[in-house]
Amino acid sequence: MSAPKVLVASDLDRTLIYSAAALALTMPDARAPRLLCVEVHESKPLSYLTETAAGLLTELGDNALFVPTTTRTRKQYQRINLPGPAPKYAICANGGHLLVDGVSDPDWQAQVTARLARECASLTEVREHLAATADPVWVRKHRVAEDLFAYLVVERELLPEEWVKELAVWAENRGWTVSLQGRKIYAVPKPLTKSAAVRELARRTGAVLTLAAGDSLLDADLLLAADRGWRPGHGELAEADWTAPAITALPERGVLAGERILREFLREVREA
Repeated sequence: MSAPKVLVASDLDRTLIYSAAALALTMPDARAPRLLCVEVHESKPLSYLTETAAGLLTELGDNALFVPTTTRTRKQYQRINLPGPAPKYAICANGGHLLVDGVSDPDWQAQVTARLARECASLTEVREHLAATADPVWVRKHRVAEDLFAYLVVERELLPEEWVKELAVWAENRGWTVSLQGRKIYAVPKPLTKSAAVRELARRTGAVLTLAAGDSLLDADLLLAADRGWRPGHGELAEADWTAPAITALPERGVLAGERILREFLREVREA
């Protein structure tokens, strides 16, 4: 499609694809859906969707402009092998990189760099704060993603809830936001958004309808920017009971939520 009418921007982890720990297979084993592995890391299977979802995603890619929209770095995104047509566009690093045929768009990169320099505290300041306040008892890794934002890998059961709240307030005052997703705590500049990159793609492609899905606080702006959005029954947004007029809160949790989201996307694409 050279000029598709519908742009579908979806988060990946815990929205369309799921680690073994996030599958939420609560049914009897004999009734569990068949799964397709879509990511291998260090020779081990890492992420899955159902075989039914794989078929739905293939159909979606044939009939709309499907844009994977993720907080993952480019390297982490490129490990994923989704079924269906290879996406022409992808959004990585929470909007920091707009990939066109797998290559980061330099004009978009320059815009993002300028916006961050103008509108929020530096990555260096945030990294120093994390290093000074995070306790090695529960921190396993300090990481920087694409020189754009920082995250910690933590032992969730040891993580003090008060520390996360204090970090969120500290970050808010400096133009950053904090998101807790599984075993990772993200500190991300507020100007670094998935929605800005999606708006740019809608402008470039002439899409007349934008659909979106996501499960975390970092997806809220993406959902609000879309004409219609969906969130699963798990994740930060579900825990906060977050919703908005054009957002549908789905009851499904785990990998079956990913399947439901793809059905909703396809229904809208067919109607459009």
